[in-house]
This record gives sequence, structure tokens and C-alpha cells, in this order.
Amino acid sequence: MARTLKTKTQMHFRALITALVLGGTIFGISAQTSLAAGSSEVSVSVNMARILRIGSPAATVIIGNPGIADVTIQDPQTLILTGRSYGVTNLIVLDAVGNPVADLIIEVVQQQAGLVTVYQGSARTTLSCEPNCQPVIMLGDDTSFTTDTMASSSLVASQAN
Repeated sequence: MARTLKTKTQMHFRALITALVLGGTIFGISAQTSLAAGSSEVSVSVNMARILRIGSPAATVIIGNPGIADVTIQDPQTLILTGRSYGVTNLIVLDAVGNPVADLIIEVVQQQAGLVTVYQGSARTTLSCEPNCQPVIMLGDDTSFTTDTMASSSLVASQAN
């Protein structure tokens, strides 16, 4: 009988641990970012994407200002968040019956690591310098620099095809 009691206690303990783990999976996304029905904040760099995994299937996603950030449903439990422009907006995720899965504040920030900003008078250019300096297009860069950089990039891409 003592063995049966111990086995039942172990089974109840395992069931409790399993329930806690599954509960965390249902109400959160991953160790990186937690998406729950309450409001929280997520940060993404401009021109970068971030994977958000949710525990409940998403049927609808709404971005407050699509000029700041964009989101797509990769699969029902994986969202791809992309920073479009600097600023703050919100993201609402709803399930198939319209219940909120997540309500987030999205902050789109400038990537800092490896970037060098060069000012020549009022003209600003941005370079990514890891390991070698190469031009990158950032919001606020000089228009002629941006145009030249895009033309150069298009030329390289066309030659690769």
C-alpha cells in the first residue's frame, strides 16, 4: 500500500509539473519574449525581423501603425514581426473566435552595434562596419547617398541573376 501511495503521489506531482509547463506554453511564446493576453512591450530594430511564437493559434493580427512595424502569420503559432520605421505602435493578436491572445506595445529602434554615422555638413550617411565598412540605408540618411546605395545594390543583384 505504501508503494501505491508513493506511485500515486509521484503521478500527481508529474501531472502538476506537466500542467505548469503546458500552462506556460499556452500563455507565453518562448523564453525570449512572452506574449500573453495582458499588455507588454517588444522591441525590434528597424529593417530587422523578429520571430514571435505564441501558445494559442492566431487567426487575426492587427498593427496599429503599419508604417512603423509589420507582422505576418508564418503559421498559426508563429508570427514574424518586422521593424519598418522608428517609433512605437501596438500589436493585437486574436484567436479564431475573436478572443485576445496578445496585446503588445511594439518599439522599433535603431540597430546600434557595428553602425557608424558620418556627417558631411548636413548630409548624413550610415555604414555597417563589421568586419569591413559597407553602406547601409537608414531612415534620415542623405537622399543622394540612399539613391546611389540602392542603385549599386540593384546592379549587383541583377548581375547575380
